[in-house]
Amino acid sequence: VAALSAGASDMSGWLLLGLPGYAYAAGYEAVWIALGLLAGTYTNWLIVANRLRIYSAHAGNAITLPTFFENRFHDASHVLRIISACFILLFFLFYTSSGLVAGGKLFNTVFGLSYRWAVTTGALAILLYTMLGGFLAVSWTDVLQSLLMLFALVAVPITAINASGGWNATITAMHTAAPGLLNPCTDREGASLTLPAVLSLLGWGIGYFGQPHILARFKAVHSPGDIPTARRIGVSWAFLTMAGALLVGFSGIGYLTHPLQGADTEKVFMILVQTLFHPLLAGILLAAILAAIMSTADSQLLVSSSALTEDLYRVFLKRQAKPRELVLIGRLAVGSIAFIAYLLALDPDSKVLELVAYAWAGFGAAFGPTLLLSLYWRKMTRNGALAGIMVGGLTVVVWKQLTGGIFDLYEIVPGFLLSGMAIITTTLIKPQHDPAILAEFDACMAKMKL
Repeated sequence: VAALSAGASDMSGWLLLGLPGYAYAAGYEAVWIALGLLAGTYTNWLIVANRLRIYSAHAGNAITLPTFFENRFHDASHVLRIISACFILLFFLFYTSSGLVAGGKLFNTVFGLSYRWAVTTGALAILLYTMLGGFLAVSWTDVLQSLLMLFALVAVPITAINASGGWNATITAMHTAAPGLLNPCTDREGASLTLPAVLSLLGWGIGYFGQPHILARFKAVHSPGDIPTARRIGVSWAFLTMAGALLVGFSGIGYLTHPLQGADTEKVFMILVQTLFHPLLAGILLAAILAAIMSTADSQLLVSSSALTEDLYRVFLKRQAKPRELVLIGRLAVGSIAFIAYLLALDPDSKVLELVAYAWAGFGAAFGPTLLLSLYWRKMTRNGALAGIMVGGLTVVVWKQLTGGIFDLYEIVPGFLLSGMAIITTTLIKPQHDPAILAEFDACMAKMKL
């Protein structure tokens, strides 16, 4: 459950819309993103999952990332917790918006609704669904949704390639459309990819270390001993679904007679389904898109709600909140975040992949180096953690506004590097000497060895 829930909450609507659309437009160049993500998935399970599962339980059973950072560094000022929660809310607005855009494109294509009404319909479905269940309900439904996504991403490309005359016919069609589509080291027009371009595509992989909605599944694993099995399940699922998503894009080039342009390239999965399958089966396959959207959006809304209730409301309230009060505040938080994300999603030219890329970079740069070093560096300090989160998050925000030259590099790469440098520099100025924190770290390391 933890493995499939982590995968489903990770691979949002971009897996069935954004990645196939990018593969359709760019060809083999899209393989670099898939390689980066697969390596990131495996490494995250390998070096983060077990340590975070043990340390978060040891650090006051911290259920949110900001709470973990506060307890890990014994930050009585709550500054680390508040800053972390603010960055979570900021970047989840864009991440949740990407899901609403994907839902809008789904309802627009399938039912012919205007884009505004399509986004509204998708937003209401996701909002009502999330209001009805908590973390455990979301995790169990993620299992069914992940299996539906896997089925769709295996069935559609196989059917499309066979309908086109086989793999050789698909390759021929890709070569005819643009020779650069068949070379992973060139763009569509055949120009060689630059080193920053390749690093930008591979850089998606380092984002995994800072995604709160994925890390929450690591904390929820029943026992640390289950993690190796979960890793094998999670990585296998990621490999099959990403390979299927790439093949959807490639097969679309060979099958569709009228080329898709601009933001419409992200509709290639939906168009193939409607063209190739009986309406009954097509409905099930198209529901996989909604499954992908909802399995991620509900996780994002719940993490955002937890950030507001656990990491902001409780801190500023300065008294013991009643359970019913927290439930009410949490639901209000879900509604408020969903509404702002809905407003961001109303632009019909929005691309799912671009919105996901920005949020992914923000989380990866702000929290990735901080989490990794907090789990592995005994003498890391609270000020080092604060510097890493601030520098990483702000670098992504600023870098995104700049273009040309080195600023064409995907913002997660400089954000991740600068965040790590900020943590190391700040910590070395005044390393950790608190006996209680050092003893707690040593106790966790001893438990991990057992």
